[in-house]
Amino acid sequence: MTEEFSHKGIIEIIDDKNFRTKLKTKKLRIKYGVDPTRPDIHLGHTVQLWKLKKLQKAGHKIIFLIGDYTTKIGDPSGRNSTRPVLTDEEIKINAETYFAQVGKILDIEKTEIRYNSEWYSKMDFSDILQLAGKFTVAQILERDDFNKGMIAHNDIGLHELLYPVMQAYDSVVLKADVEFGGSDQRFNMLAGRDLQKKMGLTPQDVFITDLLVGLDGKVKMSKSVGNYIGITEDANTMYGKAMSIPDDLIINYFELVTDKTEEEIAEIKTRLKNGVNPRNSKMELAYEIAKIFHGSKKADEAQKEFVSVYSEKQLPADIPTISINYGNYGVPLLLINLGITSSNSEARRLISQGAVKIDEAKITDWKAIIGVKKGMLIQVGKLKYFKIK
Repeated sequence: MTEEFSHKGIIEIIDDKNFRTKLKTKKLRIKYGVDPTRPDIHLGHTVQLWKLKKLQKAGHKIIFLIGDYTTKIGDPSGRNSTRPVLTDEEIKINAETYFAQVGKILDIEKTEIRYNSEWYSKMDFSDILQLAGKFTVAQILERDDFNKGMIAHNDIGLHELLYPVMQAYDSVVLKADVEFGGSDQRFNMLAGRDLQKKMGLTPQDVFITDLLVGLDGKVKMSKSVGNYIGITEDANTMYGKAMSIPDDLIINYFELVTDKTEEEIAEIKTRLKNGVNPRNSKMELAYEIAKIFHGSKKADEAQKEFVSVYSEKQLPADIPTISINYGNYGVPLLLINLGITSSNSEARRLISQGAVKIDEAKITDWKAIIGVKKGMLIQVGKLKYFKIK
């Protein structure tokens, strides 16, 4: 079975030989954890989820762990600053959205869904001290994020040093045989192996997957950064966002988030090398992504809409209208009142990315004051349009 996972996205298996032996002798408990920092599960998560689906179909138990407690710390992977702490209510709301989203890929009825608050909320400070005592400071500081952070003189909260310890303990509680995660989680997952061994359990095997770079082409796809395609977004939005990725990521996306065969991907590579317009391959990619989550009909409609709007410079056929009191608004407040965004920070991010246009004029200053009037056209992103009643 490992042959199915050793290509397209899997960059390392620890311990592959042991994993093969386990496969022959038992049904595995396979852990996959997500911190509910935002309400959306995105394409980056599907790199692991599609592989977990294959294992689930083979009869193994998938444990979908919602890190509602560890979210209060914030995973420091790949960041250069401390993440703001979410409230319990924000975490709860985000977590509740995950079931329907994961159900697009995994069979939820056959999935074991757990929250790590189940055990951490019952632990006192003495328990935490005993757990932390299983690791040395030198061990934790070996982690690249902490090492690089100190060299760069970035702030690292003392609580962040506990994150890998807590992720490791999750594997102990869940008696995980295998854990799946991106390459940025390598240290944390190996810490799980180490802690399981110290606590008398068989160490979990670790599947390390490649990271999907986000729409900005700079850092991994992330809910916190906002450079993502959510798997519950409509087909038009998915298609439009996929068309915005840099050309040099086309093959990477085909490999990690579509079911194209290696032969088909090799053919796309050849076409690109031979000078075929990358836009054609990107349209094929955008279509595949929309089709996976919405079916061929919706993907067809999304492609026609994109061609109509961007190739023929037409507005979408059905622009939704939104009611709002006329008057002067700051742009973030306008987007919030229209229900386009839910927070000031999200509105500012969209504006800074050049994603907001009003009457076809790009808004770049989030402090700008807009006089709202009837018929005003607001565009957010590539394919979202709204008209003021």
